[in-house]
Amino acid sequence: MFNRWGMVAHRRRWTVLVAVVALAVIGGLWGLGVFDRMKQGGYYDESSQSAEARRIAEQTLGQRESDVVVIYDAGDGKSVDDPTVAARVVGKLNALPADAVKQRVSYWETKNPALADAGKRYGLVTITLTGNDENARLANYERIKDGFAVDGLRDRVAGTTAMEHTISERSKSDLTTAEAISLPVVLVLLLLIFGSVVAALLPVLVGGLAILGSLGVLNALSYAVDVNNFAINVATLLGLGLAIDYGLFAVGRFREELADGRGTSEAVRRMVATAGRTIAFSATLLVIALAGLLVFPLDFLRSMAYGGMSAVAIAALISLTLLPALLSILGPRVDKLSLPWRRDKQVRDPRGLARLGRAVMRKPVLFALPILAVLVVLALPFSGVSFGAVTEKQLPADDPTRQAVETINRNFPAAGNNTAEIVVRGNADVEQFVSQVNEVPGVRQAAVVAGQDGVVLIRAQLDGEAVGDAARQAVDGLRALPQPGGSHVLVGGLTAEVTDANKSIVDNAPLMVGILAGATLVLMFLAFGSVLLPIKAVLMSALSLSATYGVLVFVFQSGHGADLLGITPQPLQAGMFVLIGAVVFGLSTDYETFLLSRMVEARHSGMSTPDAIQTGLVRTGRMISAAALLLIVVTGAFALSELSMMRFVGVGMIVALILDATFVRMTLVPAIMRLLGDTIWWAPKFLRKLQQRAHLGEVSDPDARQLQKV
Repeated sequence: MFNRWGMVAHRRRWTVLVAVVALAVIGGLWGLGVFDRMKQGGYYDESSQSAEARRIAEQTLGQRESDVVVIYDAGDGKSVDDPTVAARVVGKLNALPADAVKQRVSYWETKNPALADAGKRYGLVTITLTGNDENARLANYERIKDGFAVDGLRDRVAGTTAMEHTISERSKSDLTTAEAISLPVVLVLLLLIFGSVVAALLPVLVGGLAILGSLGVLNALSYAVDVNNFAINVATLLGLGLAIDYGLFAVGRFREELADGRGTSEAVRRMVATAGRTIAFSATLLVIALAGLLVFPLDFLRSMAYGGMSAVAIAALISLTLLPALLSILGPRVDKLSLPWRRDKQVRDPRGLARLGRAVMRKPVLFALPILAVLVVLALPFSGVSFGAVTEKQLPADDPTRQAVETINRNFPAAGNNTAEIVVRGNADVEQFVSQVNEVPGVRQAAVVAGQDGVVLIRAQLDGEAVGDAARQAVDGLRALPQPGGSHVLVGGLTAEVTDANKSIVDNAPLMVGILAGATLVLMFLAFGSVLLPIKAVLMSALSLSATYGVLVFVFQSGHGADLLGITPQPLQAGMFVLIGAVVFGLSTDYETFLLSRMVEARHSGMSTPDAIQTGLVRTGRMISAAALLLIVVTGAFALSELSMMRFVGVGMIVALILDATFVRMTLVPAIMRLLGDTIWWAPKFLRKLQQRAHLGEVSDPDARQLQKV
């Protein structure tokens, strides 16, 4: 199949080139509309008890968490009870657009003592915005966010919508910064790797078109499902990174075939039949790995899956269509505009990798045991992981929104988000139930705040932080209370929603693991015809991922190096963990596939197992290292993000790529294969026949010259 496509792409090169570029550009231009359709939130399980409690409180009782909370600071020695302060604040509030503000409650209009601190330096205003969804409320917030300033007072803005707006703006800014930093560096590295301007530009072209194409896909998806704004970040990260990686492998193999004396048409055919086939398998594995995120009931994770799957699939599609067409047109001119020191230089196998390969083949145990020990030690902190939520601590310490939330938590505990929202439906003795709620450890005070049509809302203030252990234990205690006779109780609030979201992730994680492992075992068997190779690949990827998780816990939760990164140590987001897991597992298998494809190719040409392992390492090692380096640059730019969650992804990718593309793929995998010897190629006869019938395995090319031993 890949042989035939290589010939078709060569013959129809201009048609393929024009069609792919036109589709990607048109799709990308239309896809720019996705930025206006992005959703916020999606961090919680909408099928959970806490989500149902929230919906009942909103729809039946009209009780919704305030969208915006404004803190006015009168300053040292001044009081919010000053009549001039009241007049100025109320005048400013009256000037806000009436069609944007559904309800407001302020200290100056209600004199509610809970809305001012004990020293009367701070006063609060809570605002509920009009709009039936998050996007509508965000649009209304945009209209009023600059209308809070009062002369002589300092204002700070918090609240759910204000937080979402800040995170969204930071996310867009980080994306622009990441692209501005990574693209020039990537171009320079590609130029140094290929030694030719033309060859270096090809992977970047593929990456740019992949991003455009993924925008079109995301925009189409946004009409059917909710797509979180972080999907764009993931699509950009993976679209650019994987497209460059795939372009690197494809162009590198094409140049290798030209250097072996083949003509352009034959070089293109063989490139598609070898590197192209590997790209297709690798992309399929990575898409399936990202599809594992769809098993979770959180729109945030599903959006990440949409962004990642579309970017990877389109990057592979363009690499298998546009690149063969372009290389057919360019031919030997792919080396045009070469750097002076690379002109007329023959392509040679790297001596360092050859020496490493020989050393590993001679003493595999000496290489395998220390690396295994280091990876296990790095993974140990993962055993102490604890999960939290998206809070103000995702923002930098000097961010005004974070400072506003911290001021509220410090001075207005009753106005904070550390509460349980308890919905009671039916004929219950509410007073007796409230007294039972007040007796639950971790509950400071509970009281009825609303009631209508047989539905009562009880608000209970909890000890500690909203995502802390004390608050979580209090929620568990509330849910353990016996149901009042003739009624049904639902416990909601931030702590409950975080607990339910994390539980849904933990409960569905085994299904995701099954999808990742199962797909890897099946597809790699179909590709290579061995039972042990896929099993080894799964184990190596799991080990690499565990070590990455351990480093992330050590830094982001335990706080080692937190000052250097400018982050606040805190419980980690379970959602970001599974995202990292899907991406890192997929990339690990991606590099494994490229490495094994050359080993199997060499084995099929008649080489012994040690020679085949060494040949695969030498022929792909430099490309895998270069691909990892380029992806580190692309993803590493996100480590500079001002949002902890994106910095978490950036650092996680850097650690994973360094571990996987160096120690694991270059040393540990060859050492393990050498220890297993010829057994590594084993498969039962009936499975071998099944693989041969699928016609997806590595095939010998009768026109190909036998690979020379290294």
